[in-house]
Amino acid sequence: MTDRVLRAGILGAGTIATASGGFLPGMTLIPELVATVAIADPVAGRAAQVARDHAIPHAFTSLDEMLERTDLDLVVNLTPIPLHYATSKRILEAGKHLVLEKPLASTLEEADELVEIAAARDLKCVVAPPNLLYQNRVEARRLIAEGAIGKPCFARVRGSHGGPASGAWPLDPTWFYQKGSGPLLDMGVYGIHDITGLLGPAKRVVAFSGITEPVRKVRAGPFAGLDIEVTADDNTLMMLDFGGSTFAVVDGSYNVNAARSPHVEIFGRAGTLNLYNYHSNPALPPLELFRLGAAPAEDGWTLPKPAPAEGDLDDQWQRLKRAILVKHLAECVRDGTQPVLSAEHARHALEIMVRCSDSARTGAAVELRTTF
Repeated sequence: MTDRVLRAGILGAGTIATASGGFLPGMTLIPELVATVAIADPVAGRAAQVARDHAIPHAFTSLDEMLERTDLDLVVNLTPIPLHYATSKRILEAGKHLVLEKPLASTLEEADELVEIAAARDLKCVVAPPNLLYQNRVEARRLIAEGAIGKPCFARVRGSHGGPASGAWPLDPTWFYQKGSGPLLDMGVYGIHDITGLLGPAKRVVAFSGITEPVRKVRAGPFAGLDIEVTADDNTLMMLDFGGSTFAVVDGSYNVNAARSPHVEIFGRAGTLNLYNYHSNPALPPLELFRLGAAPAEDGWTLPKPAPAEGDLDDQWQRLKRAILVKHLAECVRDGTQPVLSAEHARHALEIMVRCSDSARTGAAVELRTTF
């Protein structure tokens, strides 16, 4: 436990760090918890420019240089998916707490190693996505635990979009479509985290997966017209078995160009929960609850609105965006508590994604071994 301001380093000076909803703008709003003292990026000049723009004292061209030449408490790892394991291992071995973009790693063995290193060194890990910190997820979890919808029977979870090539992505989106990346790791992870966070660890997975188009053309932005060879599956649909005949269908696809359905629908014996993401459409209610009454005339929809508490999570999300992950880690370090967005949960989500590929290849349901 500590009540001092934590010193943070940022690994990766791209859009996810600097954009209006990125980490650096939000981190300036929590100076009582975290101070950004260093940034590193291998692209020549990029870290130095971001350091000037955001008044960061030190800029480096490598992670090792940043770790060796600055006194850090935590590192925010914003590297591309294939680099998550190696860079996170180096950060943890250096004795630093870790905030990491999803997924935790690329293989289950890598994830096991990261979890073990963090536990052995008593380090906190917070792994995206942040959804379970949203107030509607917190409230939904409470309602399910209290039996508001009875026994959960099945869920539909939508975590996908049309893919970076379908919009005006500011950087070359090619790597999103290559082996080692893809929409399952990029977007399916959101839905997997959501439903396992609400219903608990899954026990089995079965999946279908494939490539819908071997070449994607970038539609807009600075790389408009670029043809991308697709080598990672761009369309995955999975079913999770939670035991007790409770199931969920989750997508991981770059083929959801538009949708109006809730991001999460949970159907129980006594009611239904609908959850929407805050940034998708502000006109939609974050949470809807349908309850069966004592008589059919008493059935109906309500909009649960818990009384706002100090530091209301909805307000935090609107202000901090991605930096809510850093705030969560800093509070866990300060209070000596375990993260909601734990490495163990991220490992379970990764196992589901890895076993999706196994299931799609063999046509069989695959047992899961991890929990959280």
